[in-house]
Amino acid sequence: MIKRINNWLKPHRTIPITPWRATNTWNLAPLRVLILAIGLFIFGLGEALLVQSNLGNSPWVVFAQGLSTKLPLSIGWSTFAISCAVLLLWIPLAQKPGFGTISNIVLIAFALQLGVDHIPEQKNFWAGLVYALTGIALVGIASSLYITTGLGAGPRDGLMTGIHYKTQVRVGRVRLGIEALVLMVGAALGGQVGVGTALFALLVGQAVAISFGVMARLTHK
Repeated sequence: MIKRINNWLKPHRTIPITPWRATNTWNLAPLRVLILAIGLFIFGLGEALLVQSNLGNSPWVVFAQGLSTKLPLSIGWSTFAISCAVLLLWIPLAQKPGFGTISNIVLIAFALQLGVDHIPEQKNFWAGLVYALTGIALVGIASSLYITTGLGAGPRDGLMTGIHYKTQVRVGRVRLGIEALVLMVGAALGGQVGVGTALFALLVGQAVAISFGVMARLTHK
């Protein structure tokens, strides 16, 4: 039984090819768009759980939260504004948005704000830890859903790959540099950094890889 569970949760090294994967980023179909929307909505809720854990946020949400303390914006609107600004950086990098890119900007910001408004904030460390770990797991599951639709990268991922293609610097190093920068700026603005931030950095990649593995096994013919 334990062996079967371990096999199901074995991480996947690549993005699985699913039956709903699009042939281009504007190749829309009802099921594909529904899976995209569900994935992005769950992603926003996962980020909201991290915020409400009171243990620290993911780097980009640290930035959004910090910005919201300095401007008359909620954390959701701050997230939306940052995503739009990042999308503008795609222009010199010759990146092209897809349907998923635009959906990413709108749905994640909406779900994040909805979650923050309705999920109780935790004051107890252990309850907050459960929130944080659940949030990270949801981000992993959500990523496997929306990425496998093939409808386009989110603004932040597109920035990362665009810089990689322009500079030939490794993707991992580009991502590390971008997230370190936004984390420092967000913390300086007043965004919350803590145990949850560290857990996100350590675990989110594995959460995505495990979710890819489950997705690959579920859709394997």
